[in-house]
Amino acid sequence: METLRLDDSGLWFGGDYNPEQWDTATLAEDVELMTRAHVDTATVGVFAWSSLEPRPGEYRLDWLDEALDRLHAAGVRVILATPTASPPPWLSRLHPEALPITEDGVRLLHGSRDTYNPAAPAYRAAAERITRALAERYRDHPALAMWHVHNEYGTVSYGPETDRAFRAWLQERYDDLDALNATWNTAFWSQGYADWQDVCAPQRTQYLPNPSHLLDFRRFSADVLLECFRDQARILREVTPAVPLTTNFILPTWNHYDAWAFAAEVDVVAIDHYPSDIGPRGEAQVAFGADLARSFAGGRPWLLMEQATSLTYDYAAGRFVPKAPGRLRRNTHQYISRGSFGSLFFQWRAPLVGAEFFHSAMVPHVGADSRGYREIAALGAELAGLAELAASPASGAVVDARVAIVWSADAWWASETRAMPSNDIAFLPAVTAVHEALWAAGHTVDIVSPDGDLSGYDVVLVPSLIPVSDEQRTRFERFVRAGGHLAVWYLSGTTDEHLRVRTGSFSAAFAELAGIRVEEHVPLHPGIGITLDDGSHAEAWSEVLQAPDAEIVAAYTDDAHPVLPAGSPAITRREVGSGVVHYISTRLDAAALRAHLERILDGAGVAAPTSVAGDGLEIVRRRAGSDIYLYVLNHTDEERVVPARGVELLTAAEVEGEIAVAAGGLRIVREHRTAPRTDTDTAADAGR
Repeated sequence: METLRLDDSGLWFGGDYNPEQWDTATLAEDVELMTRAHVDTATVGVFAWSSLEPRPGEYRLDWLDEALDRLHAAGVRVILATPTASPPPWLSRLHPEALPITEDGVRLLHGSRDTYNPAAPAYRAAAERITRALAERYRDHPALAMWHVHNEYGTVSYGPETDRAFRAWLQERYDDLDALNATWNTAFWSQGYADWQDVCAPQRTQYLPNPSHLLDFRRFSADVLLECFRDQARILREVTPAVPLTTNFILPTWNHYDAWAFAAEVDVVAIDHYPSDIGPRGEAQVAFGADLARSFAGGRPWLLMEQATSLTYDYAAGRFVPKAPGRLRRNTHQYISRGSFGSLFFQWRAPLVGAEFFHSAMVPHVGADSRGYREIAALGAELAGLAELAASPASGAVVDARVAIVWSADAWWASETRAMPSNDIAFLPAVTAVHEALWAAGHTVDIVSPDGDLSGYDVVLVPSLIPVSDEQRTRFERFVRAGGHLAVWYLSGTTDEHLRVRTGSFSAAFAELAGIRVEEHVPLHPGIGITLDDGSHAEAWSEVLQAPDAEIVAAYTDDAHPVLPAGSPAITRREVGSGVVHYISTRLDAAALRAHLERILDGAGVAAPTSVAGDGLEIVRRRAGSDIYLYVLNHTDEERVVPARGVELLTAAEVEGEIAVAAGGLRIVREHRTAPRTDTDTAADAGR
């Protein structure tokens, strides 16, 4: 088996490049501008299927040959994409069954991107053919550095093709209809199935659908996308076994795939990340996306495949959001500090027309004489001087964390089913709030699967993990009894992995371990807040909780809610062996959440990287090669001073004791290595 070739000689810098959209003069200018901006990486061909195969089996690759040759001559490595996220019009015409169908049964027509049904054999076969054509053509091209499989997997489809594939998936999972009926409890509302042909994907219904049916369909849809990836990966690894391959997760808002499953299949985890908040929360969003990526990568270096240079479309608000001067640089270093081995952008040059023609680019519409390009060129020059950060760690993770938040696709999907007791219990906001509170307090955080290894952490946090299997419950208990500190939020563990409610107590998977019994859910109406007896403010959710075998940390006050008994527990703590279990029964506001998390971490002996970290001063230690680098990013409008010893990379200055960081600035210190301690050193310390 050939060894993968992954260039770690420097930080990768560049972006999506679309030579098929431009004339010869522009292509020549592109190379000149790339050189000036220190661009060394270009992602090519992401949406080029109709240019590569304008008619079935008719491949036009000359323009791509020229593009790769031109880039290689300029010293630019190429991440070559398989263009399967955007099939050409002829595929839709010849195979209408391969078009996507919505939950309402509407067949979507050609005219945008992602116009395919991932379960349709015709689409899958065409995708394999174009993948093989590219692999065979460019297997020995010196510019080829990595394969980019597809783009932003996330298409979900319904209809006859999907129904057939879904039935096959269910038959493999359950073997017979009796098992399926029992698991889904189809006796409710007369849904019992007597023939496999009656089982379909859960399209729009008269009233609420079966939540277990929905959850299995989400799992199936994720598996189909993973199968599509495997189809192409199998070909690429056969033809180019030494070339690493990846696909780009769009984080954290797309949840049509299971990132843990995908991450296990790629050689490099890569993400697209477009935070839309222009205030302080935007910096927290960057950190969250980076921590997700690093965690999906198992602590190894990963790649920021796409970010925006400035204007990013905020779909919720219906407008583009610009980045203020300096923010692009600081955000880029946030990603690198948390493990990325480069910074790539969408896109190199802004297109003249097309659905995203006002999206920002490295070369904007106004050209190189612009703030945008000047910032890009300055950033490229700076990153070119930081090549040592790209080295793979000689040992250990690229960033160490003692705290982990549990992330589960199943939990996210479960929280979105319409049968839940409140719309305010969604998984993503719950996890984001916990991460943001820890980021604000200066802590570095990993993300972990409920099926993963918890033993390397001091504290594990479990927000909104509604479905918990018996195996997962055992894993959490083992973590606590081994000395870990576990914090569990409301509703977590209320059902098993099939969304069947565990009886005897809500949050039953954790109730005995936490020494509690959750008797009743008390959702709160929007705008109604409650106060706990320690002064904490909360909203959206509360519970009638008993704590027969747990310490009450905070209780509901007399006037909290008519259903909540005065003085009843709101937050509890229980020691179990050498570990501790915390239970939080309400949605705390940002200040209270941070305060209680700091209490939990203090109890576990977990401190921030330095005493000054937090409140806009982001401090992360990154490992590269045999060195450790102290990254300090100042998101505030005041100069800050940080303890440090080593060499500051941007100035090559020696740092002895402390370093000043300008408002909106950053510093990177290669910390002095500490010689291994000896028994003599320990004895000397004891005698002082």
